[in-house]
Amino acid sequence: MVHADITLKQVPKRDRPRERLIESGPASLSNQDLLAILLGTGTKDEPVTTLSQRVFMHFEGLNLLKDATIEELTAIKGIGTAKGVLILAAIEFGKRLHRFRPDERYVIRSPEDGAEYIMEEMRSLNQEHFVCLFLNTKNQILHRQTIFIGSLNASIVHPREVFREAVKRSAASIICAHNHPSGDPSPSQEDIQVTKRLSECGKMIGIELLDHLVIGDRKFVSLKEKGYL
Repeated sequence: MVHADITLKQVPKRDRPRERLIESGPASLSNQDLLAILLGTGTKDEPVTTLSQRVFMHFEGLNLLKDATIEELTAIKGIGTAKGVLILAAIEFGKRLHRFRPDERYVIRSPEDGAEYIMEEMRSLNQEHFVCLFLNTKNQILHRQTIFIGSLNASIVHPREVFREAVKRSAASIICAHNHPSGDPSPSQEDIQVTKRLSECGKMIGIELLDHLVIGDRKFVSLKEKGYL
């Protein structure tokens, strides 16, 4: 009977993800391999590679794992608080790396540019978030702000909240965006009404609404391209 946790050193060398990472680089490893490296050790009954595989099976892959809680992780046999915290820290670090932008301001030249800037962060949100990007005369992003969280409603998403911030930032134009938690970015009548209302207000004060993007799961709709602006 084995009394100590099975570590990566006890796994045959050809199957050790650490060694393969050093030899071939991290891109050569599977998701399970990368998680095994993070976990470091398995349990007295199974190697770390098997534990890693069980974690992925439990969450049905990355899609659910990326939103895992410490309670969900530690409910898995072999995952204690220390391992759970390590997994959550790695997930959050990955999210921050993806969102990181260099000091040079991001330029929006097309609806695709705008969607790319916010897609990864917004596509997996469980509630609707109404976000504004405030741009200068060169279409560089000056500021990004979440204006409202909840179901989109023309009476709630008030133009004054949007344009107050635009004036404060000396923005030349704005792009609005909100997500559909269903994953389907098809605009609703409410989306269209909000867009037209914001556009009209922007024209009156000289700050153009360039677009309103509806974000789904890895897809989006530009209301400008649809002819509503």
